[in-house]
Order: sequence, then structure tokens, then C-alpha cells
Amino acid sequence: MSYSSLADRTTTDLTVKTKVLPALRTAARTWTRELTRVVFEQSSSMLGYMGSIQPGANPELYDVEVVRNIPYVEGAGEENFLDVYRPVTHSGPWPVVLYIHGGSFRIMSKDSHWMMAMAYARRGYLVVNVNYRLAPRHPYPAALQDVSKAWLWVLRNAHRFGGDPSRIVVAGESAGGNLAAALAIETTFARPEPWAREVFEAGRVPDAVVAGCGILQVSDPERFGRDSSLPAIVLDRILEVRDGYYPKESVGPDGRPSLADPLLVLESDERPARALPPFFVPVGGADPIVSDSIRLGEALERRGSRVEVRVYAGEPHAFTALTWRRQAKAAWKDTHEFLSSRLPAWIDPLRSRPAERMKRSIPVRDWIVDRLAA
Repeated sequence: MSYSSLADRTTTDLTVKTKVLPALRTAARTWTRELTRVVFEQSSSMLGYMGSIQPGANPELYDVEVVRNIPYVEGAGEENFLDVYRPVTHSGPWPVVLYIHGGSFRIMSKDSHWMMAMAYARRGYLVVNVNYRLAPRHPYPAALQDVSKAWLWVLRNAHRFGGDPSRIVVAGESAGGNLAAALAIETTFARPEPWAREVFEAGRVPDAVVAGCGILQVSDPERFGRDSSLPAIVLDRILEVRDGYYPKESVGPDGRPSLADPLLVLESDERPARALPPFFVPVGGADPIVSDSIRLGEALERRGSRVEVRVYAGEPHAFTALTWRRQAKAAWKDTHEFLSSRLPAWIDPLRSRPAERMKRSIPVRDWIVDRLAA
């Protein structure tokens, strides 16, 4: 073999190792990530849809009526619709829950989270269950802007549906937990963002916040990989939250932490203009982002705010939606007990099973009703 042939082969091998193979690996990672994303999003959306049309989703089974698809932004489409759930067995005014669904800021809707709204409405709350614009088509701050407008809608309109505007809870899980915490900050901190300023100037602070299993520092999802041995596919899903929702620096317009990172705001030295509301923070012990909920509790305690963080051993992310699980039932019980200490609602003392009053038994429906009635 000639020297030139050997040199050419060496150059070719070097090119393969330094350029071709890395490019193939990058392409494979990109393809795998995109395939996983599509499967995850389509599966989640289908599950949400199936949950909303199955027989147990009928609100009449729970002595609840629903007024659907109310626009909370003038001239907006379904991304800015909300549903109002209200009890029918007792007259109002009822305390109000503004419920903000989860879904990585990019999937799910008020319809997929009907079960969460029903769980509150059955215990005597008027529930406002909201849609908001989703990433990546609508990155930060679109979702928070929408939730802020929904909050203002509640202040101005809840009474028209029998709600008591002097008793309001903000609740959400996962991405909704982030948005619930950020909204609470908007009501108590004099922030520079125009939509946040409008919320602050409304002068109303929630009476309580339920911020379940939130991802509360979106700008740095890599920390979960640094702090634990997460499977690559799980870490990649968490990275996608940042990439789709907030692919920017974590500093706000005046150098303060962004409201996309409510945890950093609460861990900062900035003082609120009003007292923060009490927080209840349920999270699963096996949730890969459980550390954010723990940090939230520590930050609120340092500020002297009332907070209860409940870690339910062995439970996954957003486990409260798995209403048949023993720990999920315990979390809902703890949530209602926490809220009842702040703004008592009517609770059916007999916990009657609505399905028993139906003329015909439908096993799937009855099983779901039983889980919610427990």
C-alpha cells in the first residue's frame, strides 16, 4: 500500500469518526426525540379525549352542572375558553376554584381535566376550569398572560354563576402548578410585566393556592439530570418543556427572575408588597421533579408564609389524576382539609354515590363515580 493510499484512508477514517458518526448520532437522537414527542403528545391527547367522552364524565352523576366554552378573552377562540362547574344540590354563593390544567405547557386542556374540576365541584366549590394557549406555537408568556386574564375574569364574573368572590382558590398541577404559583406572585409582587401589573392592580390575592407537582424553574431542566440518575427518555421530556415553552434566559425584563421561574422569584431577596397566600403542595415521592415542590416549601417557609408540602411515597408525577389509587385519595382528602381550614365549602356528609340513583347500571361509569365519590 502506498503512502498516499494510507494517508487517504487515514483521512477518510478520521472524517468518519469526527464528522460522519457524530452527525449520525445527532440525527438519531433528533429522530428518536421527535418520535417520542409525537407518541407522547398524541397518546396524552387521546387519553384526555377518551376521558372526556366516557360515561362517567357526565356531570349530572355528581350533582354538578357545567356551563361550557365561555370566552374569557373577547373575540378569542377555544384556546381562551373556560367551563364553569357548579353544585346543584345546594344554593350558593360557593367558594371559587380557578383550576389550571397541566400538560408540559404543550398538551391537554380543560376537557382532559374534567375529573379535577369535578373533584372540587362535588365538594361545594364553583370551579372555573380554563384553557390557555399552548407551546411551542405559543411560548412564554402566552400561557401566563391567559391565566392572568382568566383570574381577572373570575374576579369580575364569578358572582354571575353563584360564586363568592371573597373566597377564591387557585389550583393546578404540573405546568398548572407553575402557572398557579406565578399567578400568586403576580397578585402579591409589584412586577414590571404589563399583564402582571394588571393583576396586581386588581388588588385581590387568592385565599389559598394548590400547586401540585409543579415544574417551577423551567429555565434549567438540566438540573434534574445533574442531581439524579434519571433515564434519558424522562430527562428528554423535561428538556422539551423548556425548549418548547421558554427557550430564553431566565432573567426578567428588569433583571429580576422571570415569572416562568416562580421558584427563583420566591427564593430571591425581593419582598412582596402583599402577604403571599397559604400554599398546599401535593407531590409524588417518585416524581422526577419532586425537588421543585420541596424547594417551593422551603422558600415559602423562609418568607414566613403558611405552606404544607405533602410528599406521597412511591407516587409518580401528577398521580392525583389516578383517583383509584389509595395515595391519590389521600391527597384529595388532604387538599380538601387544607382548603376547608381557609374557606369552608359544603361537603356532602353522606358522600352518597350518585350512580346508585341512576336507573341503569353502567360498570365503567359507576366505577369512576365511585372513585370520585370516595
